Amino acid sequence: MTNSWWSDALFYQVYPRSFRDSNGDGVGDLDGVTSGLDYLEALGVDAIWLNPVMVSPMADNGYDVADPRDVDPLFGDLAALDRLTAAAHDLGMKVTMDLVPNHTSSAHPWFQAALAASPGSRQRERYIFRDGTGPGGSNPPNNWLSVFGGPAWTQVTEADGNPGQWYLHLFDAEQPDLNWENPEVFDDLERTLRFWLDRGIDGFRIDVAHGMAKPPGLPDMKIVGREMLLAEMDDDPRFNNDGVHEIHRRIRRVFDDYPESVAIGEVWVYDNEQFARYVRPDELHLGFNFRLLRAAFDAADIRHAIENSMAAAELVDAIPTWTLANHDVDRVPTRYGGGAVGLARAKAMALVMLALPGPVFIYNGEELGLPNADLPDEALRDPVWERSGHTRRGRDGSRIPMPWEGDTPPFGFSDNPDTWLPIPPEWSALTVEKQLADPDSTLAFFRRAFELRSQRAEFDGSTVEWLDSPADSLVFHRTGGLVCVLNAGSRPIPLPEGQVLLASAEVSDGALPPDSAAWLV
Repeated sequence: MTNSWWSDALFYQVYPRSFRDSNGDGVGDLDGVTSGLDYLEALGVDAIWLNPVMVSPMADNGYDVADPRDVDPLFGDLAALDRLTAAAHDLGMKVTMDLVPNHTSSAHPWFQAALAASPGSRQRERYIFRDGTGPGGSNPPNNWLSVFGGPAWTQVTEADGNPGQWYLHLFDAEQPDLNWENPEVFDDLERTLRFWLDRGIDGFRIDVAHGMAKPPGLPDMKIVGREMLLAEMDDDPRFNNDGVHEIHRRIRRVFDDYPESVAIGEVWVYDNEQFARYVRPDELHLGFNFRLLRAAFDAADIRHAIENSMAAAELVDAIPTWTLANHDVDRVPTRYGGGAVGLARAKAMALVMLALPGPVFIYNGEELGLPNADLPDEALRDPVWERSGHTRRGRDGSRIPMPWEGDTPPFGFSDNPDTWLPIPPEWSALTVEKQLADPDSTLAFFRRAFELRSQRAEFDGSTVEWLDSPADSLVFHRTGGLVCVLNAGSRPIPLPEGQVLLASAEVSDGALPPDSAAWLV
């Protein structure tokens, strides 16, 4: 175990286009993030994680990178990022960024050169081009599906005007996968890492960290549903191939030249032993284990998720990493049933998560209790909507801009009412301004929880002990002295002995109501 700054940090995920708009174009930007740093400092944030701000055509909201060593004008420029980093550091906050090593944008100069080159050329060897199967190569090289829907292969037109090879894209067709067996690919990534780390960036969240390496021969996958997400199965040949670990070792060697930096992997792998390999001492510092995020609001399911997440990390003496939300999944209150019940459960689960050892990631707006927003078809921007043939609405509902102040949209997010995604008028009750003025608000609850977590010695210790509890509930004891109780049942339960430090619902006569949690000392 380590006592590095990130070992128990509170990370705040900033989705830049939805945090705050400084120039009135309806899209959030880097100077907008800088303007919100005082809010984040008061919230108790230790570090921010910025979703991609590199140069991109924005086919997938920045995860299609055309120039990994510059800032897209949509968000500002390098000077704006430098201002943000300096201001955050002045407040004692770290700044981490997204890194997208599995693929580039189809607008990247490398891919444009590959399209202009011939099969077998050096330019094509940077990506995964293959001849097709069937008559005249008219069928894809294998049956792999895109995570976003449809086939994972697109056929190109060669210089002679005829149909030619196919290229692999596990995501959108505008996100061609890189060939990590080509040494040029790592050399370029190393330049990117050092470029940002030398500018003062404190680390990276590595997108699709279980990707990159592809299996020899690219065997067909087992298709169990029409769409296959990031890791439906641990034996999915598209992901979690052994070769990925040598890639992470090489990445880690770069990080080791910057001892205060952190590498955090997005790892959609569920087998404990397989997951643990990503956070071995010579690979990633931290890895998102999404078991808790995927757990139903059910005491047994939640305990199973916690036990396995901790067990996976303990296999290699790593630190577990916790989150309930991000830009790719439904917001927590919506996932737990919506309305008052969903919000109550979201607050309860926040206490469970914050009581666990290790760093925690909060998604912007989670502290306001924001639900998903229902958007009209014409407002949808996520490529999942089109690629799925309008059968999956995508992730836009969890990416709505933050409501800051006022009574009508855009609620201080922008001077422009035409925001990149529309903000529901009913969010007028959820603005930062209104919640700061209400001691009983969701924001006040989160601020108090963050404050207690950072200041109380009871949150020390790297292990938890499970205590006996009534049916449909769970109770665990942190080695520092904290006791956390969750009531996921339908009736009140008696609390153990001790002083209630914080509860997500009113405790009456020593009983914890359904859909709530409490901390005791």
